[in-house]
Amino acid sequence: MSGVPRAAAAGSQAGTTQRSQAKEERRLALLTAAATLFGENGFSRVSLEDLGAAAGVSGPAVYRHFPGKQAVLGELLLSVSRDLLNGGRNVVLEAGEPSAALRGLVGFQVDFALKNPDVIRVQDRDFGSLSDADQAEVRSLQRSYVEIWVSVLGQVHAGTDPADLRVRAHAAFGLINSTPHSVRQHGRRIAAKSARPILEQMAIAALTA
Repeated sequence: MSGVPRAAAAGSQAGTTQRSQAKEERRLALLTAAATLFGENGFSRVSLEDLGAAAGVSGPAVYRHFPGKQAVLGELLLSVSRDLLNGGRNVVLEAGEPSAALRGLVGFQVDFALKNPDVIRVQDRDFGSLSDADQAEVRSLQRSYVEIWVSVLGQVHAGTDPADLRVRAHAAFGLINSTPHSVRQHGRRIAAKSARPILEQMAIAALTA
């Protein structure tokens, strides 16, 4: 007798886990659709119905995952900013010495830029459409990410003013982040295999000059 409730509980837990997993998959599908649609058309020209259709759900079903379109934009840019910060920290922890950490950060950023040109365009164009709270949090996360680079650069260029190191870091971001999207704008998709070493070499040269 006692085994029946346990079996029922196990089945219930499995069902809950499957539902939670399916819900998370739909949420991620909505964020992926948002990156593409916002990147191609701009935040203001995309409706919740557009997002739902691209993710395979009805427009009203989007509200089960986000309270509105602005919340989708917020989660998109916040999740990317958190991923960059956490990824940058891990790169430095695993690298050991400063020059290896710098190469690792450059490779990490190049990989991000090649995989996420739409997200970069959304950040550049639609940041002002975020809520004030999300703008503040994204800025805070991004400043922390920049400071990871500044800390590593400070070890590579001992005695250099941190303000100068921030200029170097932002210049490298401009080089790395703009190239994949600018190439696509001119009617060609950049080949990651050929672009990666070029971007990495140019960024390292700029950062270590």
